[in-house]
Amino acid sequence: MSIKDRLAAKAASIGTSPRNQKAGDDPSGRPKTAPGQLMASFPLLAEKERELQSALKRIEELETTEVGSSHEISIETLIEVPGRRRVLSEEEYRELRANLESNPLVHPIVYRPLADGRNEIISGNNRVAIYRDDLNRATILGVPFNGTDAEVELGAAFSNLLAPALPDFEKYRQFKRIQQNLGLSQADITRMSGLAQSHVARILSFENLPDAAKQVIATRPHKLGGTAAAKFASLAQQGRIEEVTKAISALINSAALTQEKALALASPPRPKAATPTVVTINAGKRKFCEVSVRSAVVGLRFSGKDGEAMADEWAHRIADFIRSEIEKM
Repeated sequence: MSIKDRLAAKAASIGTSPRNQKAGDDPSGRPKTAPGQLMASFPLLAEKERELQSALKRIEELETTEVGSSHEISIETLIEVPGRRRVLSEEEYRELRANLESNPLVHPIVYRPLADGRNEIISGNNRVAIYRDDLNRATILGVPFNGTDAEVELGAAFSNLLAPALPDFEKYRQFKRIQQNLGLSQADITRMSGLAQSHVARILSFENLPDAAKQVIATRPHKLGGTAAAKFASLAQQGRIEEVTKAISALINSAALTQEKALALASPPRPKAATPTVVTINAGKRKFCEVSVRSAVVGLRFSGKDGEAMADEWAHRIADFIRSEIEKM
């Protein structure tokens, strides 16, 4: 099942659990939540699997907590972990800002209280940023989560991965965070995400792009998909690092340039076709025909109004001549 499908299933299940049964519980003992199902198939050591599955289930429950169960928290106390916030497109940011400005917050943010009185944002970085920077709000609805560093990191990553229309570069960033912070392999991430191995490999091909190119992509991750990134990475590995960086920069900063045209900019120029050799044969002062040679093809062009008839006649003569020469050989 794709991330998009799991997100739809997750949204459809909200509010359908019986009042006396916790979301995600199943008489068979199998988890029903999307993160829980992912973790059920994740081949970690048993104790690690139980720990992470529990964390994901708890975070998902917190993300779907009714507003009445949350409380206002001071935005001044909230801190953002670098790299955790999902980068929105300009259109997505405008839509989210307009929604938050006109409507009450439907889903509270999720945070982890720290010992020094500050609160680490797990889910909701963009909502906090808009409340703080654009709307000048002092507080925001939130629910606390107490868990280990591994639980928090995995929960934050999958909170982003389950977002609709997540760009491939943002998936790459989340995958890299999981790899670096939890020591997981590409095969582990493939099983966790539910994506095909080829899809994960394509997403992780961003890793083979020049660092300068990745910095540019991070500003507008929606502009470059995984398929094109894999092609750019291949060109970079062929030594065209500067060309790839310039082409990606042009793509990210242009409203008209397509991925295909950007790839053409980074690709080596095609060799020019050789100029054909042309020999003119005259009959007296009049041009009889032209003989051209190009790419192992010999061509004859006859002049005058009888050109077609002459071409047919000489085609037979040339064929007979070639046969006789072959027989001599």
